[in-house]
Amino acid sequence: MSKTMQRYVEAKRVCPEALLLFRMGDFYEMFHEDAKTAAKVLGLSLTNWIRKGDIPIPMVGFPYHQLHSYLGKLIAAGYQAVVLDPEK
Repeated sequence: MSKTMQRYVEAKRVCPEALLLFRMGDFYEMFHEDAKTAAKVLGLSLTNWIRKGDIPIPMVGFPYHQLHSYLGKLIAAGYQAVVLDPEK
């Protein structure tokens, strides 16, 4: 498992009930079941995150500058969400 995915999994353990928006460069990404849920709610395309030798992981994301818009939609749809920028 990559360091990025390890950080994601550790953060998700702390807040398992919330959708985790994980900052990766210029995007906020969601993985696993969070990605599937967010893709439906936000109307985004579900893709896969693949690292060498890893099993594909469902992923969805959006540009960081659109955070408030997408976060507002998730909350309005009744979801809890946590925003994490692991670089800070």
